[in-house]
Amino acid sequence: MTLPSTHDVALAAERRSAARLLLAHPLVTSDGPHADLFPLIRRHADWLGKRFQQVLGYRLLIDSSYARLFKAGLGAGAGRRLERSTGTPFTPHTYACLALALSVLVTAPEQLLLSQLVADIRAAAADAEIELDETGRAAGKRTLVAALRLLVGWGVLIETEGHVAALAQDAGGEALITVDRELARVVVAGPLAQARDGADLVRRAADPGFGGPRTYVRRMLVETPVVYLDELTDAERDWLRTRQRREAQAFSELLGLEMEIRAEGVALVDPEDELTDLHLPGTGTVAQAALLLVERLVERLRPREPGHPATGGTLVIGVAVPDSLVDELLAELVAEYGQRSNWQRDYLEDIRALREAVLDLLARMRLMARTGRLRAEGYGLPEGYADEAPEGRTVTDVRGVRPGGDGWVLLAAAARYATHVTVSPATAVGKGTDVQEELPL
Repeated sequence: MTLPSTHDVALAAERRSAARLLLAHPLVTSDGPHADLFPLIRRHADWLGKRFQQVLGYRLLIDSSYARLFKAGLGAGAGRRLERSTGTPFTPHTYACLALALSVLVTAPEQLLLSQLVADIRAAAADAEIELDETGRAAGKRTLVAALRLLVGWGVLIETEGHVAALAQDAGGEALITVDRELARVVVAGPLAQARDGADLVRRAADPGFGGPRTYVRRMLVETPVVYLDELTDAERDWLRTRQRREAQAFSELLGLEMEIRAEGVALVDPEDELTDLHLPGTGTVAQAALLLVERLVERLRPREPGHPATGGTLVIGVAVPDSLVDELLAELVAEYGQRSNWQRDYLEDIRALREAVLDLLARMRLMARTGRLRAEGYGLPEGYADEAPEGRTVTDVRGVRPGGDGWVLLAAAARYATHVTVSPATAVGKGTDVQEELPL
């Protein structure tokens, strides 16, 4: 076997760095926070464009001043949310402000005053019959500022003189804004012209088209922390299980990711921990409480004899979480760790808010989930989509691998966050106790 040359190794490393950057930051500008790597993207533009199209069905547009990777999304309820600088997620009202601002900016003059931009947004809202009365109040102004600050971060708006945050001042501040209309036009990734409404836009954008199950499963792998088998159709499970070893090699070469294959599903792991926007373990009250909660849930709810169907075992992807158990365990954790770990006072005084934030994080990490219909049951499939395995092929039966009903489910990957402590007998040489930690999944 011929070993790759130094040039080949360096070339592959450059392309991998550019691909990883675009996957994590789909809009990269020549003067933005990742400007130092923009020349690398342009240098490998042709290769990157072909690979993203072939592997994930994503279109890559590279201009002299920006690169835009058009990610398609995974359908309703599976998007990556936008957040304010404080980490607070965008509300529907904030998303409406963002969409209205973009609708105005694509035809706006190159420079305009902040007050004129706000007036144009209000006019666009009136044309679309969207209620934006709150923009005249303090909360409404802060919401609009959050949307505009995001556009500043993307490079669509440039604060030439003053800041968009002046809008939230009591006296009503002013600023001079420069608009990059070209960037404003490429922000939205879905097929706007064909969509009837927002829901239709999300559905159409997620349609993998000719790539079918192959493209959808690959997108699931790179865009979510873990892919469970019962979240895939028969055709998707068949494709994944017959291709997973080759896919592992392909994703390693393209993005430097390692594939972890389990009976319950598959996850792509980033050894450099750069490609995720979710971290667990993490810092802060919510992350600490979530880690402790999931560990105790696993201790209480671990299935007795899960196994692999191929060896006669029983596949278990999720177990039901009793309604009162989360509240009971969170109360214990607050009493045990709240004061000594200096958790946020707001959460200590409002356990319901802490519960909501913790479950939200665990759901986005795909360690817990709400019960409900799954893709394996035909939910959320685009029209004409292939959901059955090729004739004569047998796929893993996923019926009953997670409970139905109404409530929360603890998912298989949660077991990674609960350690076993194994105490070995003291040996003749070492009289102390040997403690070993294992990850059970």
